[in-house]
Amino acid sequence: MEFDYFSRNGRLLPTAEAVVPLSNIEYQYGFGVYETVRVSDGVPYFLPDHIERLLGSAQEIRLEHTFTAESVSRSIKELIEKNEAKTCNLKILLIGGRTANDAQLDILCLNPLFPDKKLYRDGCTCVTVEYERALPHAKTLNMLRSYLAHRTAREAGAYDALLIDRAGRIVEGTRTNFFCMKERTLYSPSERDILLGVTRKIVLRVAAEHGFEVVERDIRMRDLAQYDAAFLTSTSTKIMPIRSIDAHAFGPQPAALKELMTAFDAFVAASGGTL
Repeated sequence: MEFDYFSRNGRLLPTAEAVVPLSNIEYQYGFGVYETVRVSDGVPYFLPDHIERLLGSAQEIRLEHTFTAESVSRSIKELIEKNEAKTCNLKILLIGGRTANDAQLDILCLNPLFPDKKLYRDGCTCVTVEYERALPHAKTLNMLRSYLAHRTAREAGAYDALLIDRAGRIVEGTRTNFFCMKERTLYSPSERDILLGVTRKIVLRVAAEHGFEVVERDIRMRDLAQYDAAFLTSTSTKIMPIRSIDAHAFGPQPAALKELMTAFDAFVAASGGTL
């Protein structure tokens, strides 16, 4: 589907004008933050949580701007209505400037890419790459190393690359959060070291409501054999089971993981897009 309009600083403009000048030094240097929001039946899902993280990311990198949660939300809803967008992904880009008044907020509607349904049945494959993001709580435009890691995964026929930090721990994917699972306990890398994903937040809530325990701990490649399963989470991925990481293969998906995936899908379907 073609989307005719985008939003810039609260103004609806033709999509053909959605450009950034080559002279924009802040964009060249990745001085910006972004979010991706799922829209279903015209409803932006979990929008307050995405906007909160967008503004939090901006604060984390000291990006000054004049936008508020209310103004961002209003611009998003006006854009969805103008484009008559029922199903899409919203890309929100907040690019810094020399002053708060120079900051630029661009919001675009994009056609979503859905993972192959067979991946949810069979699990996906992942590879590992040594890389540690400097500001893990900020979702910034400085994505070169993550881009290269994801390209490495694609070249290997894998779904995503898992990032290994300097201590040898698996922390997250290039665009996903990472969990391991043993019986009814979920194991997550420390929240100090990862991007706090919106989908991850929902998974934690659903897990608690269905009697799962959640434990933060260091996870290394040598530890994987002690877990029943592992999975990824993200806005586009939802809960994606992992079949293998490098040479380590997990067994059949345990019933507990299937239960969690079903509960998550039911929660999202019944939520109406709000937590």
